[in-house]
Amino acid sequence: MRYIDSFKFPGVENEEQFVNYIRRTCYTSFYPFGVFAENELRELSFSEITILYGNNGSGKSTALNVMAEKLKAERDTLFNRSSFFGDYIGMCDFEMTHEGRPEEIRMITSDDVFDFMLNLRALNDGVDRKREQAFDEWIENKHSKFQMKSLDDYEQLKKVVDARSKTQSKYVRDTIGNNIIEHSNGESALQYFSEKIKDNGLYLLDEPENSLSPQRQLELLEFIQNSARFFGCQFIIATHSPFLLALKGALIYVLDERPVDIKKWTELEGVRTYFEFFEKHKNEF
Repeated sequence: MRYIDSFKFPGVENEEQFVNYIRRTCYTSFYPFGVFAENELRELSFSEITILYGNNGSGKSTALNVMAEKLKAERDTLFNRSSFFGDYIGMCDFEMTHEGRPEEIRMITSDDVFDFMLNLRALNDGVDRKREQAFDEWIENKHSKFQMKSLDDYEQLKKVVDARSKTQSKYVRDTIGNNIIEHSNGESALQYFSEKIKDNGLYLLDEPENSLSPQRQLELLEFIQNSARFFGCQFIIATHSPFLLALKGALIYVLDERPVDIKKWTELEGVRTYFEFFEKHKNEF
């Protein structure tokens, strides 16, 4: 499914007029004006899966953030907007397709995934502390010589009876409930993507491969492909992962080229570097 057909960035003339006006002020930085001056990025047309590829500093993340802001995409983590970001957004334009409207437009960054993993870890740390307290409470009540003297002691009596009638593990489970499921970083990251990416949505992903092992990246690749093919999703992805670059049918823009060019994933410099390295060492496998 394609929801957005194209996105237009400000033309050179518009940028220059604005920057010349701002030069009269005290500002020395005009970000994001001028970011795409070298690669002459002016318009992107989209497929079901579109990839922005390039080295650090090529403008991949900036382009995604500009599109996300213009499209009013939902996001979990805020980003630092410059003083002129709003002016730049106002000069951008986009065109939607006639295939329908997405039920959700969402921007997902590596910061979102990191925050999710840290929150899970904090929750589990809290549960671990409660578990230790429940262990101590079970031991104390199990061997207690407590005797009820008045109705005020009824709650304590229940705890003693409860501890004596249960094993330590059952007492702890019943006291604090089941623990948050603990995952590796890669599993937690995949959990985040599976929870946030729903059917019939438009999703902008900024380097989703961060925190993922090669195996997990392949699992994410399959998840993205299935979401686009069977569940009505469209993706715009900034990445330099050779695994994600191999997404079937992906339209790949190379932001390192001047002007920006479209290439097959097997033609990309980064992918060729991996290929040549493993080709050189293939006899060692």
